[in-house]
Amino acid sequence: QVQLVESGGGLVQAGGSLKLSCAASGRTFSSIAMGWFRQAPGKEREFVAAISWSGSRTYTADSVKGRFTISRDNAKNTVSLQMSSLKPEDTAVYYCAAAPVSYGGSNYREYNYWGQGTQVTVSS
Repeated sequence: QVQLVESGGGLVQAGGSLKLSCAASGRTFSSIAMGWFRQAPGKEREFVAAISWSGSRTYTADSVKGRFTISRDNAKNTVSLQMSSLKPEDTAVYYCAAAPVSYGGSNYREYNYWGQGTQVTVSS
């Protein structure tokens, strides 16, 4: 079992930045792949970014490429999502997810564990 707790969401103006963090517990953090997903009201869950268990491999969705960066600190059992140049269309609930594999990729079905989500609202 893996427990995930996100933090760092909030309200920000367009063009601003936010950093989301996800704290993991319950399983050796360095043996699990991590990802970030988001879901806006009335829309499907959307992949945002993924990182392998070592941190050596990352992948971000085209919609956020160049603006969002995923990273992890295995010593602190945390994964982060640095978001910059935020746009109103980035408004969503952001979820941290974990997969007991070396790399989970963009398919949410690969991820077994999910946090409760944190709201990000970008005003225009």
